[in-house]
Amino acid sequence: MLRTPALIAIAIGALMLTATPAVASKPPSGQVDSLSRDLGITQEQAVNRMASEARGNLVVPSLRKRLGDRYAGAWYEGPEAALVVASVSASDSAAITGSGAQARTLTRSFAQLLAVKNGLDRSPAPSSVFGWGITPQDNAVTVSASDADQAHAWVTSSGVDTAAVKVTVAQERPRLFYDIRGGDAYYIPAKGYRCSIGFAARRGTQLGYTSAGHCGSVGDATNGSNQVAQGTFQISSFPTNDYSWVATNSNWTAPGVVNGYSAGILPVHGSTVAQPGGSICRSGSTSQWHCGTVQALNQTVNYSEGTVYELTQTNVCAEPGDSGGAFISGDQAQGMTSGGSGDCTSGGTTFFQPINEILSTGGLTLVTSGSQPPPGCTGYREHYTGSLTSGQSGYQPNGSYYQSTVSGTHAACLKGPAGTDFDLYLQKWNGSSWAVVATSNSPNPDETISYSGTAGYYRYRVHAYSGSGSYTLDLNRP
Repeated sequence: MLRTPALIAIAIGALMLTATPAVASKPPSGQVDSLSRDLGITQEQAVNRMASEARGNLVVPSLRKRLGDRYAGAWYEGPEAALVVASVSASDSAAITGSGAQARTLTRSFAQLLAVKNGLDRSPAPSSVFGWGITPQDNAVTVSASDADQAHAWVTSSGVDTAAVKVTVAQERPRLFYDIRGGDAYYIPAKGYRCSIGFAARRGTQLGYTSAGHCGSVGDATNGSNQVAQGTFQISSFPTNDYSWVATNSNWTAPGVVNGYSAGILPVHGSTVAQPGGSICRSGSTSQWHCGTVQALNQTVNYSEGTVYELTQTNVCAEPGDSGGAFISGDQAQGMTSGGSGDCTSGGTTFFQPINEILSTGGLTLVTSGSQPPPGCTGYREHYTGSLTSGQSGYQPNGSYYQSTVSGTHAACLKGPAGTDFDLYLQKWNGSSWAVVATSNSPNPDETISYSGTAGYYRYRVHAYSGSGSYTLDLNRP
């Protein structure tokens, strides 16, 4: 992690984000040119790749949910990013290919690999070990280290399944990127350096932006690139995580765009996660705009300043000063630059902090171009709120049920936290138990139900399939 006195300033005036995950039918020419240049593919392949990834990134959450414990990972292959989804059971091949993906049958499930990775997380690593994480293409947990023998000894001592671990030799330890001004820089006077804005995000009506956690501590004041007072850090986590959120004052607005330098000003329309093998680009003030591919999700990086978990690994180059800057795939926000190794002359590896984690844990909403704070559901007579942790369920109205004395339409609109997967179920009492009569369980935070039912007792079950946070539920009864 580069410890120069200033952090990367990625030029991002803020990014526009909505829940719409698809890449625009006609992507910006600068983005196509950059992907073609950095991935060594034709412009036609770059366009096809972006379209394929936009579809695939939506397919994976649903397939993962359907396969359950048999899921073994997903990634992209080839110049036009063919989606591959793996299972430990060959019987899932038809379901996978039916979704438009290529099917692979592997030995270890993703859950088994995650258990190995978590076991390594609990074992203090020697300084020669640079990081570790799941690489689904290898059906293994890959450990990066300068000394393979020490790495193997550490893996053995951790008590995990050594057969599931692959050790690769690297010469340079990842480091945080500092001391770069690019795009929209901001300064932290208390620290004496500058960083880059990640993505514009609101907490309620309070406007602010995300960045890297190593950029500043809670309470640190910031100045903008014009040295005008800007805001203060209200969320900061490093190490373990590497994210932060700065609340800005009324002098600042959010246009909702990313400065792609040679690629132009780029919009963002969501935060659907790009899968391994998918293309991705980064904006930073030192090295400006560069592209590459996602190599692995949920990586642990053992920086000399501390260990950070659940980062995404890419082969996009970066240099000191790029910290905090925006990673984007198509028109989907991915995260903020954390650190890495190498440079943009010889190439390198860069890790970013996924943005959806801070959106969920911080109660933040990504800003879209010209947007206002997101409205609640409209056209409903009753409004309820609640809060759930991942895997937990809640019941509405108010932890109870309601009686409908006539037949008619039961309608509900659930709004969950950004970056989570909340599901909604309408249940009816059948005389001995609650039976589900209507379901809305897309891989998204927001769900709606409309059900024509007879008189009886009803209740709504809200389930946090993944992610945590507060939700609202609006409903109408017959």
